[in-house]
Amino acid sequence: MRELTAGPQLGLSLSARTSSAHGFELTIRPNRSAPPLHTTIDWGDGTTETVTAAGAWETRTPHTYTELGEYTIKATVVDPALGTQETKEVRVQTAGSEFTPYGPTRLLDTRSGTGTVQGKVKAYSSTRLKVSGNGGIPTGVTAVALNVTAANTTSGGHVSVFASGNTRPTASNINFEAGQTVPNLVIAQVDADGYVELYNGGWEPVDLIADVTGHFGRQEAGGYAPQAPARVVDTRNGTGTQLGPVAGQGSFTVKVADPGATAVALNVTVTNPQEAGHLTVHPTGQAAPATSNVNFTAGQTVANSVIVPVGKNGEITVRNGAWAPSDVIVELVGTYGTASAGAYVPVAPVRQIDTRESWSKGPWPTRGYLWQAFSLEQEAWVLNTTVTNTRGAGFLSVTPDPNSTGNYADKTAVAPERPVSSTLNWTAGKTVANLVQASAGDNGIVDFWSQGWDRADLVVDIFGYDDNE
Repeated sequence: MRELTAGPQLGLSLSARTSSAHGFELTIRPNRSAPPLHTTIDWGDGTTETVTAAGAWETRTPHTYTELGEYTIKATVVDPALGTQETKEVRVQTAGSEFTPYGPTRLLDTRSGTGTVQGKVKAYSSTRLKVSGNGGIPTGVTAVALNVTAANTTSGGHVSVFASGNTRPTASNINFEAGQTVPNLVIAQVDADGYVELYNGGWEPVDLIADVTGHFGRQEAGGYAPQAPARVVDTRNGTGTQLGPVAGQGSFTVKVADPGATAVALNVTVTNPQEAGHLTVHPTGQAAPATSNVNFTAGQTVANSVIVPVGKNGEITVRNGAWAPSDVIVELVGTYGTASAGAYVPVAPVRQIDTRESWSKGPWPTRGYLWQAFSLEQEAWVLNTTVTNTRGAGFLSVTPDPNSTGNYADKTAVAPERPVSSTLNWTAGKTVANLVQASAGDNGIVDFWSQGWDRADLVVDIFGYDDNE
């Protein structure tokens, strides 16, 4: 039998591109016209397969890794006629990241100089926040979950949070007016040096506060499992807890997850507050931290997305930091845990919907919905939703659509059931933003409901997606 030897004359060409959070597409070109050559691929995770190609014909072979990480892909082509072989390899890193709960812990407070120099962030300028390597947060994180608050505002403006060193996006995370204290959950991409940047887009200086509840990295940790929003607490009718407003400086505990979950994604709303204050959500069994998730004034209805670690029994505690009672509503939108495969992939923020522009969906129908088709391959989308130009009171609901794009194309779509869940609440003349981790359901379509009787505009920005492939 003729012995096979290394043969550079085969000219094997090898490249790989990311195809999903866990997957790649490998392109092989042997650069020989005939005969067809067999190429064995070693994917670096204990699996192999063989493909056949000839000449300039490329073979494109997909592969999905069970676990996130770095892998070396080796491809070996054999030419039995010449008795030669050649091996090429390429090193790849999966694109997805999984979630590790942390805190809640305050990383930034310009009022005290925590994490930055003391003093307000000047108009149209930024402050940088170190995330990777800060405290117990490891180096190499790809994204971070922060509850960011604008405080001591003296004019209108907005805050944008993004990977430091990158081009500042047009998308915003927080909108505020003079005298407001406004929080919003942010899932922000972290730059290679471990920093995020917080930009004050207002006309006057503003204080910024950032509390971390977890971080994302390219290693196995906790995957995300989205769901249609489910109301787990409503103190107005006794759902999930005792009937009646939460007493000032009081709290309640509720089970929100099964064993194996490490954290949950929630939308928390305060309504009917008798005075100004804040809500703090934290794992049951731990002391309430010096952080806040929802800030409110007397009589205000305000919501905020929350990602929070759970206690050992899958429980969380919600504390009313005001001195007077307030009603609280909690909706569960997803869970993080080792049993879930959904890995997060951050993207450069991009505007998907803007009803102020005729090219982007047009008017938002009152008491109706806009549907937006996303990819069928993703489980959920991390979006920042903003409602502006409001003429009356209302609330936004974000839910998966039961129809397919084909149903809408051939006009067989059925009207979805009107949801009762709320993502954010608004009043006349206010601009309100809130992050939402939107499940795309079985059909890859998300509905954005205007639950008000008066005209308003909707803006939706994409910050990333969760993918279990």
